[in-house]
Amino acid sequence: MGMFCYQCQETAGGKGCTVRGVCGKTAETARLQDLLIYTLKGISEIVTKRKIDINDLGDINYEVLSSLFMTITNANFDDISIEKQLMKMIAIRDELGKSLAVDDLHDAASFTVNSRQSMLEKASSIGVLSTVNEDVRSLREMITYGLKGMAAYAEHAKNIGKENLDINAFIYEALAATLDDSLSEDELMALALKTGEYGVKAMALLDEANTSRFGNPEITEVDIGVGRNPAILISGHDLTDLEQLLEQTRGTGVDVYTHSEMLPAHYYPAFKKYDNFVGNYGNAWWKQSDEFESFHGPILFTTNCIVPSKSEEVRGRIFTTGSAGFPGCSHITADENGKKDFSEIIALAGTLPAPDEIETGSIVGGFAHNQVMALADRIIEAVKSGAIKKFFVMAGCDGRMKSRGYYSEFAEKLPKDTLILTAGCAKYRYNKLKLGDIGGIPRVLDAGQCNDSYSLAVVALKLKEAFGLDDINKLPIVFNIAWYEQKAVIVLLTLLYLGVKKIHLGPTLPGFLSLNVAKVLVDKFGIAGIGSVDADIDLFMAQ
Repeated sequence: MGMFCYQCQETAGGKGCTVRGVCGKTAETARLQDLLIYTLKGISEIVTKRKIDINDLGDINYEVLSSLFMTITNANFDDISIEKQLMKMIAIRDELGKSLAVDDLHDAASFTVNSRQSMLEKASSIGVLSTVNEDVRSLREMITYGLKGMAAYAEHAKNIGKENLDINAFIYEALAATLDDSLSEDELMALALKTGEYGVKAMALLDEANTSRFGNPEITEVDIGVGRNPAILISGHDLTDLEQLLEQTRGTGVDVYTHSEMLPAHYYPAFKKYDNFVGNYGNAWWKQSDEFESFHGPILFTTNCIVPSKSEEVRGRIFTTGSAGFPGCSHITADENGKKDFSEIIALAGTLPAPDEIETGSIVGGFAHNQVMALADRIIEAVKSGAIKKFFVMAGCDGRMKSRGYYSEFAEKLPKDTLILTAGCAKYRYNKLKLGDIGGIPRVLDAGQCNDSYSLAVVALKLKEAFGLDDINKLPIVFNIAWYEQKAVIVLLTLLYLGVKKIHLGPTLPGFLSLNVAKVLVDKFGIAGIGSVDADIDLFMAQ
């Protein structure tokens, strides 16, 4: 077996990729990422055993976040950059652990490599399947994937200047715990829920970072057509990269378009001052192969959601930054002050044609918790009058599977007296449908990126309070979530921690759930899959 990975929804056969990732990563890339995670666990054991003050770790805290982020699905395919980060983290580990006896340390905190070959050989022995008990393995992986998503959100917040070291401390605690063979399955399940607790803190931190820097999202109509100027397409999630790109393209005659998860940037007031920030181009991440061909200009990936392109011409226009990476593509690094020089991208854009138009019209969004609560009186009255019968939370991720057409059909067939609350790229399955409104309130309320699922939880909790309920599950809200990768895992664990039950996950349940762990989630939390659209709507409306 060249590799084993089952961290995403599209994993081969719903069981695990063993030769090459469905995402496109090679077996060698997978092994390097496994070893990087293993090294982070070793660092975490040293930090916890030595009781190192989190404040004394300085930049190491950020390096751990970045390392976790690099291993998220579709983030980094560049073996050279992963290996470089791995060696950096091994050096950090060895420095932190030099005063501890080797006998006191797990192998993750003490292994050595002296060549690339020994590195790959070591990686082959410490991967996912090295945990023999499948239930323990399932829980360890669920926790690790949740931490990856949490790290992504914490890194974004840190880039804006917001940090909560309690989150970093928990990441060390949880990673170290995944090495502890004495922990029972019940203890690991409790740790998974604790991961959800810190997921709430991470998403709240990022929400505070984004809104304090860029303002509260507001209802905004975003153009999906094109102009005549040469342009840059920015994808991913990092708003600080977008801000710097807009500043540097100002007055150059080069327009900037968002792609996929960057769409919600248009909702923030701070970005509306840029005349060259003209609209959104394309759809969810998985359609990028065709859409990048017709865009013509450079593409900047600020985070994950890269689909390896078969076109040499397209690859020549792709740039990466932050934790993202792809072999052969230019990577933009920040200086010691976090500043990035995008002049190479801007210069290239000026030599290329304007984008081809692939659609026309507009998308309305900007319904994060602050904006929705501004409409609270209207929404509550609509519920009381019966104009709104139910809310459907359809946040999460989109993907390539044909079965994801379920979500478009589901949205179209929902009764006209229901509202859809969404966040993440799952919205591209229905955000361009003409679903109308209820008393002037659009039937699709887009809160933003996947991390803005926090907004949907805040809205639900505030509605619970407004209606005087003692249980969030008594609200007329149904959670029908599409998932794809590890940021969706932390959102799920967050919802479970908040007490949300009867969440439906699709288009398939995670391959990393063993039968016994899945049974616990079903019995304790009411987790379920999806069925046919008509049967599910009947079920949900009857609840």
